[in-house]
Amino acid sequence: MVGSADWGVSFLNGMETHLDQFQRYTEPMTAAEIRNAPAYTFLTAARCLGMPQATLRYWVLGRTGRRGGQSVVSEPLIKAPPGVGNLISFNNLVEAHVLRALRTTHGIRMGAVRESIDYAEEHLGIDRLLLSDKLRTSGQDILLDRLSELITLSKSGQLAMRQMIRAYLKRVERDDDALPFRLYPLRPEWSGDEKPIVIDPRVSFGRPTVAGSGVSTEALVLRIDAGEDIEELACDYGLKVAQIEDAILYERAA
Repeated sequence: MVGSADWGVSFLNGMETHLDQFQRYTEPMTAAEIRNAPAYTFLTAARCLGMPQATLRYWVLGRTGRRGGQSVVSEPLIKAPPGVGNLISFNNLVEAHVLRALRTTHGIRMGAVRESIDYAEEHLGIDRLLLSDKLRTSGQDILLDRLSELITLSKSGQLAMRQMIRAYLKRVERDDDALPFRLYPLRPEWSGDEKPIVIDPRVSFGRPTVAGSGVSTEALVLRIDAGEDIEELACDYGLKVAQIEDAILYERAA
């Protein structure tokens, strides 16, 4: 596990690059530009989502291996912003969050997921299905029907997957144009309706914060580790003790 200090350094390095990207614009960034701006290192993003860094890199960068004595290339499932190296955007965080409902929870092979996503996007005439609001309706039907053709997926398996996708999509808040603008990361200890931590690219440079407060979860944990009392922190920030405990749980589970 990476300590809070390393997590902070990783995040600050990502934010320095993020700010450099901001400075390239002569006009204020639009909402779409903010969501697509390269802001997170793989380490930072993996910790935000509570998933292995190697898995996230695989989804974004793809992989080259050998099968039957021949070189085999696995194309990425997620497209990072071009020309910025190993940095991904808020939109990429959302895509990885949704992809976990398909890939990690059910252990479906990556090739089948990729083919099903490509099929659904072509059928619907859209790009980036994992970001689209259509994944809650017709896109989900097409995706799962195609998956069922490629792998052995029972009726109960399809039902379980639909419920999991629905639970993950409920943690993505959308604007009036049905585009993601807030992500409430999921932890096993929280019920589907609990949303104590939020990632909003417009708040605290996209760092995870206590929902409704703008207070960075990392800042709270650093102060706790420095020996400060949790009740005093709650008073300082106008938070409940339970909110700080959720922030600690989130950071330490990463």
